Amino acid sequence: MNGEILEHEINEQPDVIEQLIAHESGNISHIVEKVRDSFDYVMIAARGTSDNAARYAKYLFGERNAIPVALAAPSLFTVYKRPPQLGRALVLAISQSGHSPDVISVVKEAKDQGKPTIAITNDYGSPLAKTADYTINIRAGEEKSVAATKTYTTTLSALAMISIFIKGKTLADTKIQQLPAWMRETLNENFQLTAQMGDYFETDKCIVVSRGYDYSTAFELSLKLKELTCTNAEPYSSADFMHGPITLLNNGSPVVVISPPVSMFDDINQLIAKVKRYGVRIFGISDNQEILKQVDIKMPVCEGLPEWLFPIVSIIPGQLMSLGLARAKKLDPDHPKGLTKVTETW
Repeated sequence: MNGEILEHEINEQPDVIEQLIAHESGNISHIVEKVRDSFDYVMIAARGTSDNAARYAKYLFGERNAIPVALAAPSLFTVYKRPPQLGRALVLAISQSGHSPDVISVVKEAKDQGKPTIAITNDYGSPLAKTADYTINIRAGEEKSVAATKTYTTTLSALAMISIFIKGKTLADTKIQQLPAWMRETLNENFQLTAQMGDYFETDKCIVVSRGYDYSTAFELSLKLKELTCTNAEPYSSADFMHGPITLLNNGSPVVVISPPVSMFDDINQLIAKVKRYGVRIFGISDNQEILKQVDIKMPVCEGLPEWLFPIVSIIPGQLMSLGLARAKKLDPDHPKGLTKVTETW
């Protein structure tokens, strides 16, 4: 009832990513070499948390590899039975369980059209893994808590390694092997949030805002708040937020701002200044001291992270925030009411 399982799995993330990098990088490199010259764009099929990982991939492959990314509409393949012609697509299916029929249907159709397919999953023996041409095992171990934590960050890490190998680089050419250390530092800096969140958060609604790479983090944190705390959390790009939804702050909704390093600093800085005019409480997830000085509740991310790896670590304060708020509301963080670990949709 007190979220011990979820807390353990949040804290486990540095270790599982260390194992993923050590034991799966060779397989990922091999897969990339097999498909390298066979596609012009990537189509990703996913649901739920995996869909948020797909949002990360959209920026990752676009900015790092100059590869367009499309997000599949699985209902076209299942409900409407009118799958599009995929052209020179690489179809990448992301599913922690590997059991969602609609995601599997996208892979089956892609294979029927002769397109290369890759599954990213935590179950190497799942129907999805057996259907795809190639499988990346995220090696997170059993995730007992209903809310995804370690399977999300290992999925992002697997996507990051795909990007590295598409660029023709090695892991040593990048800073990805420092991820476990960065995660441990961020966990240590934010762990007190779990005990204090009840004092900070006194409403059942909030806004979560970011942009660029961390657009995915805004959606994933919003989902965690909904799943674990029954908070009506709405995610926005900071650019979209200015086009009307900022008026939501008139009802007193607190704002969680995720500030990625470098590229989005000016944008997020201006956003915070505008939000302050509404007199609402601001939570800030950032590695930048100038940003953190302006917010009411500081959730620091360790310094030194490149922007393209930042979302793998920046979600950790949000996970701890959600755990702490669930405890403050006397909800069960391990087994949220009405949710199951494996959700099958068609």
